[in-house]
Amino acid sequence: MAPSDPNPVPADARVVTRFFSLSPSLRPYLSTIYLTEIAVPDGGRVEDYLHPEWGNMRFIEGEAPLASIGGGPATPVPHFVVTGPTSRASYFAARNMRVWGIGILPAGWAKFLSLPADALADQSCDGNTHPAFASFTPLAAALRQVNDVDAAAALIDARFCALLNDAPPDDPGILAAHRALVDDEVSTVADLTTKLSLSERSIERLSHRAFGFSPKLLLRRQRFLRSLGRFMLDPSMAWIDTMDHHYYDQAQFTRDFQRFMGMGPRDYAARPKPILGAAALARAAAAGAAVQGLHQPGG
Repeated sequence: MAPSDPNPVPADARVVTRFFSLSPSLRPYLSTIYLTEIAVPDGGRVEDYLHPEWGNMRFIEGEAPLASIGGGPATPVPHFVVTGPTSRASYFAARNMRVWGIGILPAGWAKFLSLPADALADQSCDGNTHPAFASFTPLAAALRQVNDVDAAAALIDARFCALLNDAPPDDPGILAAHRALVDDEVSTVADLTTKLSLSERSIERLSHRAFGFSPKLLLRRQRFLRSLGRFMLDPSMAWIDTMDHHYYDQAQFTRDFQRFMGMGPRDYAARPKPILGAAALARAAAAGAAVQGLHQPGG
């Protein structure tokens, strides 16, 4: 993955992330459409870690970044990359590029894709070659023809709206389960079974198919993301003050941090966050949550 010691951010690096509004009909299915532009004139790279989240599609123009999910060597990213739901941090290092991103909520994964979420959990793939994403490959060429960023965002929005016409009907269980997962009073699988009026076995099947992981891991991930989200909005906070109230103690929180981010909270706090730091504030302003995993389904 990345070096254990954080590299300094190049002094002349420029990182800008913008978020764009969604059509109301897409809000149950997508979290955001966003554009990140990175320029590093001196030939260096900016590095960051992306926290666990739901699925994403990204269309990259310029130099391919290097990335890895959950460890291992960082490799070049395809220009149309699709990432499934993740339970581990993604390291990435970028130089000069423009990235259009679309956050895919669990209901959107089921709506637009025939692939079960657990088939791409903690993985990414080349969207240009994977048959499940064939309906999205024309977007890459279309985006290159549009110079105005608002027009490009509208193009993405229109493409997803058009796909709704032939998409399968909604599974109400997915939306109900998602709402339960972002409810900070739901902390156990038993709570889920009560909230959803489903058997534990049914929830297990739904969880893997629509969300990518077991319900127990998802609840643990949500508890961690609630804590991380507070820190991303105010990095001056002590970790003890960001901890979700369902944590027994700081040692349990530290174990979760290591599990999901691949490092301890102190090491993470010390690292520069040239991309995710500012993006968390912009995301919170545009979409109501600092991290995608805390996004309320339905907008």
